[in-house]
Amino acid sequence: MDLDTLILELLDGSPITDQGDLLARLAAKGHELTQSTLSRRLKRLGVHKAHGIYRRAEAGTQILPGVSITEAPPNLLVLRTAPGFAQALGLSIDADPVPGQMGTLAGDDTVFVAVLPERRADVKAHLLRVLAAR
Repeated sequence: MDLDTLILELLDGSPITDQGDLLARLAAKGHELTQSTLSRRLKRLGVHKAHGIYRRAEAGTQILPGVSITEAPPNLLVLRTAPGFAQALGLSIDADPVPGQMGTLAGDDTVFVAVLPERRADVKAHLLRVLAAR
């Protein structure tokens, strides 16, 4: 069983209130992770803490509003979202960087993603996949 499936099964099986508990349960199943790695995986899986318990986001639940991506050659991607959401979007992009992604700068409704020019298409493709999965 892959790690993501195991995490989701553990969360569905019984209430888990902190990441330490989840780390211990994963270790008992043979998966040693750091807390930061687990935190990134939870974010990628759409898991959040609600009412003190970690759970998957409901199907159809959108954490962020729609996002558009525009290329600004040679080394920028410009992401536009609803007013007030750029900071959260920038944080989520920074939490799961890909090779070639150098950093982000977020305003109110716009996030600039600095990339290596030769990796711009790869980073854009990754961002499109991540945004489609949320």
